[in-house]
Amino acid sequence: MNITQQQQQNGIITLNIAGRLDAVTALDAEKEFEKILQEGSEQLLVDLGELDYISSAGLRVLLVVAKKIQQNGGKVVLAELTPNVKEVFEISGFSSIFKIFDSREEAAVFLEG
Repeated sequence: MNITQQQQQNGIITLNIAGRLDAVTALDAEKEFEKILQEGSEQLLVDLGELDYISSAGLRVLLVVAKKIQQNGGKVVLAELTPNVKEVFEISGFSSIFKIFDSREEAAVFLEG
């Protein structure tokens, strides 16, 4: 798993997650997200276009981050889910918890609005 952060634009931080987000990588992902939360980020766009696999441990990481940001009045959106990852979100019911967009541009427009 690899997480990269794009430069902040219009108050939105964009993260790209590539590889696998599972029990093995969940702790590292939590640490990366924690850094972002400490920066006081309120608008987070998570690009999952290069994420090959997500397990329940990975879903939990995203849920915890979303709850923390929402408690501070912020928003978290997901974009560009691969078909396999999108299926996991749909089967698990997480597609009703997160705002999911086909493109980063659509997600950014939602966060800006």
